Amino acid sequence: MKDLKLCIMGFGAVGQGVAKVVSLKKETIKDIYNINLKIVSVADSSSSAICEDGLNEDELIKVKNETGKLSDYPEYGSNISGLDVLDACDYDVLMEATPTNIKDGEPARSLTLKAFGDGKDVVTSNKGHLALNYQELLDAANENDCIFKFEASVGGTMPIINLAQETLPANKIESIIGILNGTTNYILSRMTSEGTSYEDTLKESQELGIAETNPTQDVEGIDAACKTVILANSVLGIPAKYEDVKVKGISDITSEAISLADKQGYLIKLIAEVSPDNLEVSPRLVKKGSPYDINGTLNMATLKTDLSGEVTVMGIGAGSVETASAMMTDLIHVIRIRNN
Repeated sequence: MKDLKLCIMGFGAVGQGVAKVVSLKKETIKDIYNINLKIVSVADSSSSAICEDGLNEDELIKVKNETGKLSDYPEYGSNISGLDVLDACDYDVLMEATPTNIKDGEPARSLTLKAFGDGKDVVTSNKGHLALNYQELLDAANENDCIFKFEASVGGTMPIINLAQETLPANKIESIIGILNGTTNYILSRMTSEGTSYEDTLKESQELGIAETNPTQDVEGIDAACKTVILANSVLGIPAKYEDVKVKGISDITSEAISLADKQGYLIKLIAEVSPDNLEVSPRLVKKGSPYDINGTLNMATLKTDLSGEVTVMGIGAGSVETASAMMTDLIHVIRIRNN
């Protein structure tokens, strides 16, 4: 039986989700693929835990939650951080789960490029480096014969990139239109059902942990715009960058506007459009009862194809284990490719 050694960079909600999903699914992976998943290194922004023989997933999560420091992991805790972690222990796949940075894509960009330079495959949930440096990253993966998977960067559990590339390869994808941010969908859904103001609903979503303390990336459309860029490049082959997307968020939406739309049979949703003619994120009117009529933190997208017509998918757009499940799906793709 072959070991598949994983390095997890970033150990917040998503990184911990990856550890949990590995713990839950490693026996299944072993039975189906004859592969022994082994987490050999994990790092957050300031410390790490490293062991060639493998780390205990549950212990990693416990230590991080109880002390906040991976360096407190028994016997194998370390103060090594950043790029040095990638040199501290041999691994096969980088599970990159550091926070999204839309200013310069770091540290995800440097971590990913180093992994490719070392001949390692990469699975990421990060949007920043993909939105800013998509072609550079793809070129580096191809030059080093590495696999680069990033389904989790767009729709959480909603399959869209793999759907287009693996399930619909005979189709030309002409456009993608959808709801790509769960936080804004929750806020707008609550404003519609409860008649509450934007400010009050945002505060509620923050108290529930659905919106961040600083919600700017979500409510101003930045998160959805990053996803628009990733889909434009990876699915439609449009060499787009973040600055190519027209972006308007939901912070100006009033309860009065939502009530007026409701009376006329419409909802207001933050919609992302990805097409050769338009890259845009903005609030739009959608018909009640249409595929866009979804509530809570759900995401959805309609892919317009030349052969199959319109194909619509839906799924939970956020969450620790949910996002990690998409990363596990990508990891299984890596296993399948490398086993052939």
